[in-house]
Amino acid sequence: MSTICGANCAECGMKASCGGCVATDGHPFGGDCLTAECFKRGGEACFCACKTQLIEEFNALGVLGLPPVRELFPLCGAFVNMEYSLPNGQRVKLLKDTDIYLGCQVEKPGSTRCYGLAADAQHLLVCEYGENGSDPEIVVYQKRM
Repeated sequence: MSTICGANCAECGMKASCGGCVATDGHPFGGDCLTAECFKRGGEACFCACKTQLIEEFNALGVLGLPPVRELFPLCGAFVNMEYSLPNGQRVKLLKDTDIYLGCQVEKPGSTRCYGLAADAQHLLVCEYGENGSDPEIVVYQKRM
């Protein structure tokens, strides 16, 4: 399966359902892929600049206890789209299962919990959760500048 960004699709357990990024013009799973958008717009240099900008934006949030973010990876929304409880009791998902985000998981120092980071072209999300994504909480969800 050929890719726009050079990812090794042979290692992906979801390759049968994604449709391939070249065949879908950068819309695997039918959604948007920030990585493919960057590569189509300006190649690897554009992707690296986008990733660097996102890392700076995450680090500028000043989330207490979040170690400096150093790397982001393409993440399928279906793997990182958790359901959160709002103060009014409503349960919501903030991401789309079909989109590919740039993000990472960062261990929370002195805790068994982790921070999960995900970004697309419009939003930044920082959440906190326990083992296997249990008890997720929204830390920051905001529009990008």
